[in-house]
Amino acid sequence: MLKLTQHIVIASIVLVITSCNFLKKEEADKSAIARVNDTYLYASELEEIVPNDASPEDSLLIVNNFIQKWVKEQLVLDKAELNLKPEHRDFEKQLEDYRKTLIIYSYENQLINEILDTNVSIDEIAAFYTENNEIFILKNDIVKVRFLKVNKNAPNIKKITKFYKSSKPEEVEKLKELAHQYAEKFHLDEEEWVLFDEIKKEISNATLTSDFLRNNKSTVQEDSLSMYFIHFIDYKLEKDVSPLSFEKENIKNMIINKRKIKLLTQLKNDLYEQASINKDFEIYDKKNTEK
Repeated sequence: MLKLTQHIVIASIVLVITSCNFLKKEEADKSAIARVNDTYLYASELEEIVPNDASPEDSLLIVNNFIQKWVKEQLVLDKAELNLKPEHRDFEKQLEDYRKTLIIYSYENQLINEILDTNVSIDEIAAFYTENNEIFILKNDIVKVRFLKVNKNAPNIKKITKFYKSSKPEEVEKLKELAHQYAEKFHLDEEEWVLFDEIKKEISNATLTSDFLRNNKSTVQEDSLSMYFIHFIDYKLEKDVSPLSFEKENIKNMIINKRKIKLLTQLKNDLYEQASINKDFEIYDKKNTEK
């Protein structure tokens, strides 16, 4: 093994000295730089592995690592070939099935990208939601909320305490200004539904629960460094019907996926009908073939 390693290092040094192209193409194809039993690694197989801007030292390291990895993998492969039963070594059918699957998948994706209409209107989303209301059941609590995380030493804490649950538009605007100036984190979009767990995650030692949501509109929590101002605009609990606005993107994806299935089904049916007309295929009667 020591002898093999020395040969690998010497071959690698030669490759680095002769630059990233290593050897001329016609020479490289004939130049083995490593061998495991009857399998050879050629210089031409290493041409793409070294970046153009790599230093000689880095190039040598990359090449050495590649060769060492190749040798180890080839040794394991040879061992497997020797010890596995023939039926466990024949992957031709699996590889052919996989090749067919990849070709079909690539063609279907190409068609989808070229033909599929991915524009989904608000009316379509609303109709889908109404028709399938029973499938949109919440698995987690969600809230519409004002949330601010503010350092305890920040200026204007008293004003934030006054404004964070206000219903007066002018005070809400002042709260937004204070949030931009002093809050470490904040969420003030009162129309957006967010996961309640995302709010709880922001607060160390949080005591917020579903029961808390039912019984409280606002709270100020704190830890050693920060104060957390929370005002709930609305909430929906686990197992409630999820709001349309919370499901909008999910519904859009469902509609597009239904269109994909319809498109691909139509493609297969059209191909079948056309091939039948052209007599491009035959399905033989098994009884006739057995006579």
